[in-house]
Amino acid sequence: MQYSQHATEHRSRHAARTFRPGLAPTLVVLALLPVLIALGCWQLSRASEKRTLLAAAEAQRQLDPISAAELARLPPRSYVRVRLQGRLDAEHSVLLDNRTRNGQAGVEVLQPFFDRVGHQWLLVNRGWVAWPDRRVPPQIETPIHDLLLDAWTYVPPTAGPTAPVAGWPRLVTQVDAPFLWDQLGREGSPLEIRLEPGDAAFDTDWPIVAMPPERHIGYAVQWFALAIALSGLYLYLGIRRARETHDHDRHDPA
Repeated sequence: MQYSQHATEHRSRHAARTFRPGLAPTLVVLALLPVLIALGCWQLSRASEKRTLLAAAEAQRQLDPISAAELARLPPRSYVRVRLQGRLDAEHSVLLDNRTRNGQAGVEVLQPFFDRVGHQWLLVNRGWVAWPDRRVPPQIETPIHDLLLDAWTYVPPTAGPTAPVAGWPRLVTQVDAPFLWDQLGREGSPLEIRLEPGDAAFDTDWPIVAMPPERHIGYAVQWFALAIALSGLYLYLGIRRARETHDHDRHDPA
């Protein structure tokens, strides 16, 4: 028993001689290391969520489109394919501002669409067009005949307070379909309907997610690398200080 206690005390003294990081560095590591690890794990979780979202969206977009009448009976959700039959309202265009493609400034063009099968109004996003010169309105051509369009649904983020804007086309920074229908005095779907490539569509290359899973993985690697670097620095500092203290004690026994 005494030998075991003596051995334990000996190991403790030896560890103290080989590793003495100090109180301040220890407190810093205890505070920062869990945060860095948690941030890395959170980024991995976000990457997993994005992969799941992309897979679900792709699965939805492989299905046959439903009619606008069937869509009206479903709860609002994104990435549901829908087939529209009707006509665009060229008199009430909405330009979604601050949209860039390949470094070029532009807008997304949204217009009311009356579907003759579902007998309802929908807000159709025809896609992106360039707008390099803000002094000149973008050129938007709208078919005046009946159209048969394939599209998919998108639930836009909750819009903040929207102030009424006079005149058409109307320049906005967020999509607010209910507000638009209220302004027009119409009953319409709260969804944004994004066209697939085809008739009446402009540039429809929308990203499903703003940040791909690969970027989240890259951020996770960075956070974990910082955690490893902090741990390595802490170990180095502890060993170095222990050696300096040991050398000082050995040369100055008093």
